[in-house]
Amino acid sequence: MKLDLQRTRRFVDAVWTDHIVPALEDYIRIPCQSPHYDPQWAEAGHMDAAVKLIADWLRERLPAGGTLEVVQLEGRTPVIYADIPGAGGADAGDDTVLLYGHLDKQPEMTGWDADKGPWTPVRVGDRLYGRGGADDGYAAFASLTAINALREQGLPHARCVLLIEACEESGSYDLPAYVAHLASRIGQPSLVICLDSGAGNYDQLWSTTSLRGLVGGTLKVELLREGVHSGAASGIVPSTFRIARMLLDRLEDPKTGLSRVPALQREPPAQRVTQTRAAAEVLGEGVWSAFPFVAGAGPCHAEPGENALGGTWQATLSVTGVEGLPTLQRAGNVLRPYTALQLSLRLPPNVNGADAYAAVKAELEREPPYGAKVSFEGDFATGWDAPPLAAWLDASSEAASQAFFGKPCLYRGEGGTIPFMGMLGEKFPKAQFLITGVLGPASNAHGPNEFLHVPYAQTLTACVAAILADHFTRPELGT
Repeated sequence: MKLDLQRTRRFVDAVWTDHIVPALEDYIRIPCQSPHYDPQWAEAGHMDAAVKLIADWLRERLPAGGTLEVVQLEGRTPVIYADIPGAGGADAGDDTVLLYGHLDKQPEMTGWDADKGPWTPVRVGDRLYGRGGADDGYAAFASLTAINALREQGLPHARCVLLIEACEESGSYDLPAYVAHLASRIGQPSLVICLDSGAGNYDQLWSTTSLRGLVGGTLKVELLREGVHSGAASGIVPSTFRIARMLLDRLEDPKTGLSRVPALQREPPAQRVTQTRAAAEVLGEGVWSAFPFVAGAGPCHAEPGENALGGTWQATLSVTGVEGLPTLQRAGNVLRPYTALQLSLRLPPNVNGADAYAAVKAELEREPPYGAKVSFEGDFATGWDAPPLAAWLDASSEAASQAFFGKPCLYRGEGGTIPFMGMLGEKFPKAQFLITGVLGPASNAHGPNEFLHVPYAQTLTACVAAILADHFTRPELGT
């Protein structure tokens, strides 16, 4: 018995329309910010509210024999763990698929349109606006719906484990403890599905082949015990902002943005270059056109392929925060005592995060200009490059994309970081990975006016159902 494509589509669309979208609207209203952004998350109760909403929704729709538990280790954010037995075959319980998502959110960010807001769900056409709907609240709902689409047709599937964490936007620092705690229950998955990645367009299935790593931290330059009159001191006392600029130039070429630190530089594998250029050829200027450039501004490179490679395999530096500078309205003629900058350095997928952090810290702190007090403190995450793609998964992804989108599946790397993937890649080296998601053009995760493209999410859910069906009958199982 094969998957009925039209029946699958009808089932998925109905669940999304009648049940998932209303649940997502309620979820968007909950300001369950990740612990890094809300240190009082446990007292605030927003995280518990989001966990309850999602857990109750899943529990109500679990197939026969399925179990769900909210697991919370002492001092850590909770996880939702659901275990759904295999169905429809003698070997259904001997194999495992792990489906991952997260429910914590980024902070509000400024710049939302007047009729929208981070905690206010607003539906405009295909788009559901609000923080967290696309990143990554939809994942839990979509994962169970894909499984239930098979159950509704009486089709077999392997045992499925859902793992929904609440710490991803803070670097998933709680997740290793849970993976260790649940190791005997999870088992050894042969397939890991992660619905927390991006899409180059809303026209076809996209599979993520790599993720960049990250070094993040605070660079602080101190020179004076207190601020002094700039007229009296400038020209004698160096500016801490200028010293910070000098230090940043140690990390990158200010004209090209290329890294100057050898430990942060790696060439991408030839296959990744080919895949990236193929995807960029389809997207063309779409590689950069979704970004909200001001009039007259443009990307780093003229050619789509170079921009695509730069955004997925190049080490890049961003200054994402500042301390020690007053607002424009409060800025007097004062030479300030210190400047602190929050740095975000994206790393090529094949660079070790710990080595990169050590190299960045050493480069910034060595031989401080003018004897300034310089410190860099932060954290890191190693990127991820997918294992070789199994023939069955390649064929299944292509077939699903053609069946539900009418276009081929495309492969590309993502510029962001999902620490979970590197950890799972090490823990389950024999697993295949389907890393996909709904963060397509202009969806603006982490920024203002974040939205979920609802029809795309619906179609992606149907694709996941088809791939789960093919996973059970893949040739190496002989089924």
